[in-house]
Amino acid sequence: MNIIAIVPARMGSSRFPGKPLADIHGLPMVGHVALRTAMCPLLSATYIATCDQEIMDFAASKGIKAVMTADTHEHCSDRTAEALLAIEAELGLRADIVVMVQGDEPMVTPGMIEAAIKPMLEESELQVVNLMGDLADEAEFEDPSEVKVVTDPKGNALYFSREPIPSRKKTKEAVPMKKQVCIIPFRRDYLLTFNSLPESPLERLESVDMLRVLENGESVRMVPIRERNLSVDTPEDLRRVRELMADDPLRALY
Repeated sequence: MNIIAIVPARMGSSRFPGKPLADIHGLPMVGHVALRTAMCPLLSATYIATCDQEIMDFAASKGIKAVMTADTHEHCSDRTAEALLAIEAELGLRADIVVMVQGDEPMVTPGMIEAAIKPMLEESELQVVNLMGDLADEAEFEDPSEVKVVTDPKGNALYFSREPIPSRKKTKEAVPMKKQVCIIPFRRDYLLTFNSLPESPLERLESVDMLRVLENGESVRMVPIRERNLSVDTPEDLRRVRELMADDPLRALY
């Protein structure tokens, strides 16, 4: 089975311009993402997909495979799909599964990639999978940068929101505080189908692309992980990630 990981990254983030090349212990963030992702033994190849020459130049300097994409994409999945077709042409193969790993997930581990892929290897009907982690505290639960998710008993997503869900207003009991972790395997053909669908109403309101899947009647399987994970959306996130990765044992391997 051909499983390709693609790391979409661009310099023009509205909240944190230039963040893919932000330094984390001597290596740009996107480098951590790509090199850590590539450690997963289930992958046939790992590529960065970008519209920025600076990122292409960095990838070349480290021997990381990368493809240039259009600068008009509004969604990471669009960039990933364009890159996928270019990679398939370059390698002369057809992918079975495409793992989209957001370029602002520098704490990704090979085990997280494997955990995300595993359900697809076991259940042929699954079209898309997301990882799901614990929010550290109430501040993260309230933070609109963190996408929250609630699931059904089978582990399929019921809803994604930037608001704190489920509500705590009518109970004194602890509620599950879960977040989406943006390591997302798609079946190859479903990724292309997904990108052919128009942006859905709730997706637009919440700015969460997985809602397009739900609003079109498909399922998103959520896989829980225990690893502490923090994506980088702001300079403050970057500071926290630097602290969390100070003693990260994977760094010594790349």
